[in-house]
Amino acid sequence: MTCEELVSYLSAYLDQELDEELTAAAREHLATCSNCRVVLHTTQKVIQLGLAQYQVALPASRRERLYSRLRQAFLAQEH
Repeated sequence: MTCEELVSYLSAYLDQELDEELTAAAREHLATCSNCRVVLHTTQKVIQLGLAQYQVALPASRRERLYSRLRQAFLAQEH
């Protein structure tokens, strides 16, 4: 597998959507190509940072207000 091929398959590789043959070829290439390892690790880090951005906790007072409104809406539907 070439660097260009690896980059074209990178998303599918990260999502574990490649067949066994392509996965093996990607792993073999990554074992010998430091540039592609950098691309892989950088891409993984960007994904992790993006996901972490959406894991922000609500302050307790806002969370309780939200739960209270949800409870009220749910109870209103039962009647």
